[in-house]
Amino acid sequence: MPSTRPTKLPTPSTETGSTAQRERDSHVPVHPSGLRQSFTAASYDSLDEAASQQGKNSPPLSPRSPPANTENDVDVRARSNLTFAGPSFHMPSIHEAATESTSLLGRPLDFGEQAHEGPCNHGTFSPRPGSPTGSGLGGVFDDAFSASHTDTESDSGSVGRSLIDGVAGGSGSGASQPGRDGKNKRTKSWKRQLSSGIKSKKMSTSSALARQHGVKASALTFLSYYVPVLVWAPEYNWSYFKGDFVAALTVAGMYVPMALSLAANLAHVPPIHGLYSFVFNPLIYALLGSCPSMIVGPEAAGSLLVGTVIKASVDLGRGGDDDNVLHGTICGVIAGTAGAMVLLAGVARLGFLDSVLSRPFLRGFISAIGVVIAVDQLIPELGLSHIPGIGHASSVDKMRLILTNLDKVHGLTFAVAGTSFLVIMVCREVKRRLQARYPGMAYVPDRFLVVVFSAILAYYFEWDKAGVAVLGKVEAASGHLFTFRWPFQPSHITYIRDAMGTSFLIALLGFFESSVAAKSLGGREAFAGIQLSPNRELVALGTANLIGSCFMSLPAFGGYGRSKVNQATGGKTPMASIMLAFFTLICILFLLPWFYYLPKPVLSSLISVVAWSLIEECPHDILFFLRIRAWEELGLMLIILLATIFYSLTLGMAIGVGLSLLQVIRHATRPRIQILGRIPGTNRFENAEANSDRLEFIEGCLIVKIPEPLTFANTGELKSRLRRLELYGTSLAHPALPRLRREDSNKNIIFDIHGVTSLDGSGTQVLEEIVRGYTARGVRVFFSRGPGPNSKVGRLLRRSGIVDLVGGEDHFVDDVHDALKLTEAEEVAA
Repeated sequence: MPSTRPTKLPTPSTETGSTAQRERDSHVPVHPSGLRQSFTAASYDSLDEAASQQGKNSPPLSPRSPPANTENDVDVRARSNLTFAGPSFHMPSIHEAATESTSLLGRPLDFGEQAHEGPCNHGTFSPRPGSPTGSGLGGVFDDAFSASHTDTESDSGSVGRSLIDGVAGGSGSGASQPGRDGKNKRTKSWKRQLSSGIKSKKMSTSSALARQHGVKASALTFLSYYVPVLVWAPEYNWSYFKGDFVAALTVAGMYVPMALSLAANLAHVPPIHGLYSFVFNPLIYALLGSCPSMIVGPEAAGSLLVGTVIKASVDLGRGGDDDNVLHGTICGVIAGTAGAMVLLAGVARLGFLDSVLSRPFLRGFISAIGVVIAVDQLIPELGLSHIPGIGHASSVDKMRLILTNLDKVHGLTFAVAGTSFLVIMVCREVKRRLQARYPGMAYVPDRFLVVVFSAILAYYFEWDKAGVAVLGKVEAASGHLFTFRWPFQPSHITYIRDAMGTSFLIALLGFFESSVAAKSLGGREAFAGIQLSPNRELVALGTANLIGSCFMSLPAFGGYGRSKVNQATGGKTPMASIMLAFFTLICILFLLPWFYYLPKPVLSSLISVVAWSLIEECPHDILFFLRIRAWEELGLMLIILLATIFYSLTLGMAIGVGLSLLQVIRHATRPRIQILGRIPGTNRFENAEANSDRLEFIEGCLIVKIPEPLTFANTGELKSRLRRLELYGTSLAHPALPRLRREDSNKNIIFDIHGVTSLDGSGTQVLEEIVRGYTARGVRVFFSRGPGPNSKVGRLLRRSGIVDLVGGEDHFVDDVHDALKLTEAEEVAA
């Protein structure tokens, strides 16, 4: 007999009479079903009561059941005034007038309220009951979307257009006022045409919603979202000025010497390039950034990576160690390339990229950078910079050279560096312990005081003549301050090619650290109109680095330490970043001669403190991964650490990024199909591999759940995974085993595709080949809980021929329970 789409049996009503009794008797299936009738939370007080009630009314059990007679079923349901799901008691309609006897809640904690008539095929997330139509916004949405659903082949843009028309007060093409449409079209100005061409669909919809609620949404409203200075500048007042001024002065005192040290000791460029990154980058970020209290500046990791590219360029014979002009050019190229990458990622809305690199990779790589920095700074701290080749060796080779030349250590240099390091570490620990009790401790610029005091001592005792290296004259390599040089000149192609990989990692690490800092600082802002956005952060950081690179500044990103100091000392608005840029500019214009006697060992000790902070969190992560036995993560950290220390930073970077991407790809391409079994006494199905001891299987049926979208990435192994389920009943069995599952156990294949929310061309082709193979072997194929026939997935299934291959739309049912009844019906008919 022809197969029909099964429906659930209605609950028997209390209607009496021979006619009704004959109708109900004629509806009883010829072959009794072992599948329990469905029940809702509103029908019984407990699962035990439901099971006992079903045991009274159910015939003897069998594995599966035939489909119900649809016509009779509808007839009985109409006579009995019953519904498929939901409460069996009468609920007042939303259109009925409320009276004094109308209860506020029809039934307390009733989860069975029906969203619509007929069987529910929405799975867990069912739609809410329909709202009454009216003049409110809900009616507008109802009209818009009901109009869009009448034409199943219309594109998604029609929904937005109908929504906007409804919100704007129009009622379609036929509702326009006579004589006005043509006049409006003729008198439409070129500005309006340009504005409508630039506006995105989201902006148009937002404008319509704003008009509906009486909110003004001009072009400046949308522009201020992307340029936050338009939000905070009009609201800025003098009450913020004191905090911003003190915070900017404190940050400048602590981190301007750090910028000099990062440039000279890690990036191997003239120190003034570190100051440039505290002029342009904070200024641009203050205008475009979405985190008002974050301070942008150079970082140790990025500076070290710049230094590796410069060293590699020297090793290739493209300049000497003293060619400051070339080194500044390469620094600008790296910053410009990294800035361009970040900016393009922001325009492309790739703000999710901070999740690409795994936590073990970041922790392993950052810890490795800390070790490399610590070893690098030991050389100037011990006064061993004069040893030939020590600056271009790996970290292990540097340690070997240091140990073999301990007799050449300069005593005064080591004493100055060691004392500075100890003083800074003690002050750091004291401030950490006392800041909660005495918030004013945050205002103490300990690093600035150490640098100033050491410079005074170096000048008074003439340490430079005693063999202690000093910073010397700080000037631009070109001889002119703020020399503009576009980084993407044709003559720089060689440097761009050499710096491409390193620039990508600088951009990724910089954005990751900025993202962590912004999220940690968020929620305590002075301006409610500024919302944190990863994509706008990418645009702001990319633009800042691109502009800074034109003056050959170091790459600069947001740092949590600087930003925390800024916030703790009273900085609440982006004006603190602007003031920081102003103070740094004053240093460049007027105070450079005063930097002459800064001892290089003291600057190296500042960097060593940063290296310590990079390493100190690694033991905590290692202990955590050991406790949870995450051997894969520990192995990744160890590989990156060893490759970086024993070979080079570039190799550790390449291995870490490669392994992280392989993990992402492996996770994305592995099919997550499951074989389902039924919970005894219910019509619920669960993963049989996880609960095989308490589930029952249906004879002759293989129920497979596909809980994810099917794309080219995850369909490569779908055939082999399905084949393993057919042979062994589990995907955990080794393929070397002989067949464990009988051939007749797979006469019916039921795919639960509730999770297949999207489907691309490659996934459709693989699914079609799988279905064609099953039908060629005489296996019946059914799909349950699939998307609607007018959805994108439904259209792909129809156009690819899958619907025809399985036997038509009757093989697409609402749930697994209906599919099982249909399999038995077709077996009986055969």
